[in-house]
Amino acid sequence: MSDEPSEAALSPLRTRFCDLVGVRHPIVQTGMGWVSGAGLTAATSAAGGFGILAAVTMGPDELRGAVRRVKERTDQPFGVNFRADQPDLADRIAFVAAEGVKLVSFAGAPTRPAIAVLHDHGLLCMPTVGARRHAEKMLEWGVDAVIAQGGEGGGHTGTVPTTLLLPQVVDAVGADIPVLGAGGFHDGRGLVAALAWGADGVAMGTRFLLTQESRVPEAVKQRYLAASVTDTVVTAALDGAPQRVIRTALVDRLERSRLLTRLPRAARSALEFRRLTGTSTAELVREGLAMRRHQDLSLAQLAMAANAPMLVKAALVDGHPDAGVLPTGQVTGVIGELPTVAELIDRIVAEASHTLKRLAGGA
Repeated sequence: MSDEPSEAALSPLRTRFCDLVGVRHPIVQTGMGWVSGAGLTAATSAAGGFGILAAVTMGPDELRGAVRRVKERTDQPFGVNFRADQPDLADRIAFVAAEGVKLVSFAGAPTRPAIAVLHDHGLLCMPTVGARRHAEKMLEWGVDAVIAQGGEGGGHTGTVPTTLLLPQVVDAVGADIPVLGAGGFHDGRGLVAALAWGADGVAMGTRFLLTQESRVPEAVKQRYLAASVTDTVVTAALDGAPQRVIRTALVDRLERSRLLTRLPRAARSALEFRRLTGTSTAELVREGLAMRRHQDLSLAQLAMAANAPMLVKAALVDGHPDAGVLPTGQVTGVIGELPTVAELIDRIVAEASHTLKRLAGGA
């Protein structure tokens, strides 16, 4: 048997991230709250990408069921998304580690103790960052990879575009840990661009939301497909932090409303979120205090933060986009169809391979 490395092993599409988590393709499906369920996560991992189960909006029983459904559908590696200030984080970590989950991702910065607990359980840690200095801090604290999301990205997002942020983060930490680009990626050309900037792959949310396996109602997907690149807005009216969403009449109304008129609705939403996720009142209070401490939120922002998940649920789960909000990246404006996850990943890989060949002077 030859000791020469295979052509696949030598391919630019075989990156450090692939080796770190054990997948074929450097393509990550992010843990979108209410969207990235067991079906979407399993389909992504089965197709050679890396699926991440969105568990922040799941109660303990739902989390256990979802992890086991993913494992029933694929034997490929996958991850789970948590929030660092969840009151039962230690229990969740212990469970997913026992179930063989590969990695835990965080939409924001995990705490240093949380990273240590993950490593004690043999789990990898991958936060999302929106600034070079945040990536440097995460490296100092010992994370295993980072997602650098530019301002084009959906949900909570920063102001620096991917074209500037990703090279900065690669320069800062890329020699030590894999970096994934997020914000605006949807095809093979974008994957090659990310690799050219020194990244180890791409992470996509909106592109995976708009697939057959995404559990978002069909009519809501059509709202996304109909949006243009200029139909999104970054607003702080939902929870006090900038979020990119599709502009709707509700978003415009929230932006015009005074803070005092938003607080009663936010309080009701907090109680409903508690019921859906099985969180006790005491845990909700502890979680709120942790959020205030770690994220430096005012009491008003804290109340608004409880409202945001329920507004997303109203649109993406209940199918009422006019009564909720539609988190999205600007990339929604260039997406026009709903492939299966396998079709999408195969297409991205084929287009990336063709692009690399063209750049090398091939046909």
